[in-house]
Amino acid sequence: MAKTANNKTGKDTGKSAKGGTIALNRRARHDYHLEDRFEAGLALQGWELKSIRAGRANITEAYANIRNGEIHLLGAQFTPLISASTHVVAEERRARKLLLHRSEIDTLIGRVQRDGYTVVPTALYWKGNKVKIEVVLAKGKQTHDKRETNKERDWAREKQRVMRRHNKNA
Repeated sequence: MAKTANNKTGKDTGKSAKGGTIALNRRARHDYHLEDRFEAGLALQGWELKSIRAGRANITEAYANIRNGEIHLLGAQFTPLISASTHVVAEERRARKLLLHRSEIDTLIGRVQRDGYTVVPTALYWKGNKVKIEVVLAKGKQTHDKRETNKERDWAREKQRVMRRHNKNA
């Protein structure tokens, strides 16, 4: 993939507008049991797209909500640029409509209302020249579940250390 020059000097900044991750929600893995993944488009305004290109997107506190048979992203923060148009009143955390197929919307609505799931965004990324968001059906973890996950991760790390030492000595 070719890298693009994104600054006035023409030097390569390493960020490409054609592909790659914009923002991740790493906290979601810690707080939820993640199950089914869906790829959705986002209904954005022009200033929001400019903000995303500048790397000013944050989805760590975001979640999806159901309104009138549609799914909206709430809590995502797109900080407006200073150079953006001044006549637009920018709402950093406004509700943004998620663009999904009707069958996917029905699946999400059914699982949320019937089975007690929540819809959490995990990644915001470029697909071609469009912004996509990965949303996941998730169930909240209890405190003891989080402790168990930490114990398993620590034990796996310790096993790797022991195996590395054992293989080094052999």
